[in-house]
Amino acid sequence: MSALCDGRIVVVTGAGRGLGRAHALAFAAEGARVVVNDLGVGLDGAPDARNPAESVVAEIRAAGGEAVAHGGDIATAEGAASLVRTAVETYGRLDTLVSNAGFLRDRMLVNLDEDDWDAVIRVHLKGHFLPLKHAAAHWRAETKAGRTPVARIVHTSSGAGLLGSVGQGNYSAAKAGIVGLTLVAAAELARYGIQVNAVAPAARTRMTERTFAETMAAPAAGFDAMAPENVSPLVVWLGSAASTGVTGRVFEAEGGRITVMEGWHPGPTADKGARRTPAEAGETARELLAAAEPPGAVYGA
Repeated sequence: MSALCDGRIVVVTGAGRGLGRAHALAFAAEGARVVVNDLGVGLDGAPDARNPAESVVAEIRAAGGEAVAHGGDIATAEGAASLVRTAVETYGRLDTLVSNAGFLRDRMLVNLDEDDWDAVIRVHLKGHFLPLKHAAAHWRAETKAGRTPVARIVHTSSGAGLLGSVGQGNYSAAKAGIVGLTLVAAAELARYGIQVNAVAPAARTRMTERTFAETMAAPAAGFDAMAPENVSPLVVWLGSAASTGVTGRVFEAEGGRITVMEGWHPGPTADKGARRTPAEAGETARELLAAAEPPGAVYGA
């Protein structure tokens, strides 16, 4: 029986640990050849002497799969370009890009340093944009050469980006930005055979283990709902040819649950047909708010 991703060439960023590692192993198990990207930094983005990408490559090869490590910084133009080059030069093409790399520098807003803001926005948001840009340029060139790809991009957002999270203003802003980037990319790149979707996962990783240790009960026998491996099947499907026609969507994935997120959409509205005074605008706003659904609770509020 053929595996879902037989012959596909897949790049996964931040694949040395946690969700990225789980995704890389899951793609390989479904027949993909995988470029395992990881810069090998600590939870806060500081340099780490270890290179976990090589360990994941070894795991894939030990299981009979094919993989190669990439240690470049995908939040730089050269690092993102070399990521695409590694796939093309090693395996002849690129089919799927999964952007997952990230780290945390949590602070309440009044204590959040500019450097911590810039670092998190850079790695999460710029680290999604640059690989997207270089992969899309490669696929556009393929399309112009008459070789329309069956290309897939899977981005990693977060519930923090959808609802907000106290103490994570930088992270929440970056993850919300990734959703906006996903929607624009899906619209712009469809003509080149590229589908772009995002997943907002909930899983136990280095970035979340402290939270889950404080709030989650011990795993039930036989099923660990917070294992990152639970998120990977959806990511693999979105990254495969089987997901044809699915683009511009955001999914939540946690344990055995998958949710299609419906995002912002118009609620109650009122049109006077003329300019209001500030007092009239306020009165109308209150009437509309009374008829509207309440917003979801911000995490940690």
